[in-house]
Amino acid sequence: MNKMKLAFTAISIAACSPAFAGGLLTNTNQHIAFNRMMSREASIGIDGVYYNPAGVAFMDDGTYFSINWQTVAQTRTIENEYALFNNNTNNPTAQRQFKGKAFVPVLPSFQFAYNKNNLSLQANFAVAGGGGKCKFDDGLGSFEKIVSETAMGAVGLANAIDGTINQALQTTGMQIFTNDAMFGTKGTYSFNSYMRGRQYYFGLSVGAAYKLNSNWSVYGGLRTVYASCNYYGYVKDIKVGNMPLYQVLDPSKSYSADIELNCDQNGWGFTPIIAIDYKLRHWNFSAKYEFKTRMRLKNESVNRTPSIGNLPANLASAFSANGFDENTSAAILNSKNVTDAMVSLKTQFDQKLDEAIGEYADGKSIACDIPALLTLGVGYSPIDPLRINVGYHYFWDKQATAYNNKNEKLSRGTIELNAGVEYDASKLVTVSAGWQNTNYGLTREYMEDKSFVTSSNSIGAGVCLHLTNKLDLNLAYFTTLYGHEKTSEESTLGTTKLSYNSDYTRTNHVFGVGVDFKF
Repeated sequence: MNKMKLAFTAISIAACSPAFAGGLLTNTNQHIAFNRMMSREASIGIDGVYYNPAGVAFMDDGTYFSINWQTVAQTRTIENEYALFNNNTNNPTAQRQFKGKAFVPVLPSFQFAYNKNNLSLQANFAVAGGGGKCKFDDGLGSFEKIVSETAMGAVGLANAIDGTINQALQTTGMQIFTNDAMFGTKGTYSFNSYMRGRQYYFGLSVGAAYKLNSNWSVYGGLRTVYASCNYYGYVKDIKVGNMPLYQVLDPSKSYSADIELNCDQNGWGFTPIIAIDYKLRHWNFSAKYEFKTRMRLKNESVNRTPSIGNLPANLASAFSANGFDENTSAAILNSKNVTDAMVSLKTQFDQKLDEAIGEYADGKSIACDIPALLTLGVGYSPIDPLRINVGYHYFWDKQATAYNNKNEKLSRGTIELNAGVEYDASKLVTVSAGWQNTNYGLTREYMEDKSFVTSSNSIGAGVCLHLTNKLDLNLAYFTTLYGHEKTSEESTLGTTKLSYNSDYTRTNHVFGVGVDFKF
């Protein structure tokens, strides 16, 4: 029973990071031109308000506005293998597959630029991080692992109590808690679990670029980020053998063994941004640096947690129901084996409960920084209709403070490489395609089903329709091909060692449409 509270860590932070393109907590798909080309760091256009803000200064004088709409569908799949899963009466196999689904029908973004002479005033609004909901209808493997081990612990405790009773009464074979109508002796279990997470980081950037001469331009700006998150989930209806666990913790409350979380998190952060662009005939070079965004999220929570503080009284009531007088019940409860077991159980319970849900305690402030980001781009146009770009991103994930310094478990920050090409097939149609590789600094210690990523390759394609000389329509699709990350950890139950194996992967599909205006 002392491990039951650990389930809450999984409930509370699964689906915490549903970023669609970019680093661990950064969305870089903020314009449809990215979806169709992937490499936009060295391009000059209205999408440059995000990708190459210094380069926007090289656009003609005028007012530019862009509206973008993306629809995103993701899945997250975890395959687990653990010997104790065989004890699940509803699914008695050692293998499990848990699939989470995230769907965002509308992921909007807006870009604005006003160019006059050498000055460019710019603004951008987008979902800068997160951006959706993800739910696991059957919880996660880490949920079930904890329940399966809880069942074995409950059986062990039942054996200890019944053994003490037989010793005290000088009898053999008396089964108060280990009979088949109660916990039994096999460690079988059943339970219900569910979780969902929602995370949005809304970003509003404002800044100005200045064209120093025909070759050089610079930019400075500031992004304001507002985070809005909610996590809801539960582990409930836990039964060991044929014994509902709440009847041991508090039989007067059917929810006394349940764990339930409902936590809202909100917070603000600010991101200074600097950039530079250099044009030389057929070439264009760009660089942008976004400083680390310090984020502290404030919790507003209504949580329910189990308590074992009434365990001695509940055990005494069970003894009484089985005909034991007060002196015999007290002797059993005060025996060294039983008191040591209960003290250890209570101490571990309180400690692990705090470790599991301390992050989501009401009123607490939680570190969740957005990492600094460096982007570099090179563009080359050998002939006027053809443009070829390559780009590089580095996210300082390891230096972005997370709760309990989880960021320090990474080996390094995220590295992204991209390339894209676009070609003006006619005065009316531009076609484009691109590729991006995302490589995270993952370690075995960092990976967990509560919030996971895997390295990937993304490919995208689309068209830009030049409807008029002041109106462009962008249409695009991109998908992400994720690799598999496999981990194995060892659990020790008494003198037995068991391996818990995991295989992680994801899918991602994004459809986008956008309209660019010039006034």
